[in-house]
Amino acid sequence: MSSKRYTDEFKREAVRQVIEHKHSTVEVAQRLGINKHSLYAWVRDFGSATPSPSEGAVDLAELRRLRAELKRVTEERDILKKATAYFAKLSE
Repeated sequence: MSSKRYTDEFKREAVRQVIEHKHSTVEVAQRLGINKHSLYAWVRDFGSATPSPSEGAVDLAELRRLRAELKRVTEERDILKKATAYFAKLSE
């Protein structure tokens, strides 16, 4: 009896549906037509590759910092545009 071979990409996507989308393992296995025990093993093997909560907190802090910097730079750009228009009028 031969067993089906699945790519790592397929396995990771199945695990992602279980972990990130919070679908039940049995539901995902039925939908994909795979054995639920195989999916449990994939979750065990590939599920540990998901970022830990501390990494997520670092990402959120970085995102907040980048958003604040973007806001500051956008405001600076708008001020420079207005200053350019003002000085262009003066030089006419």
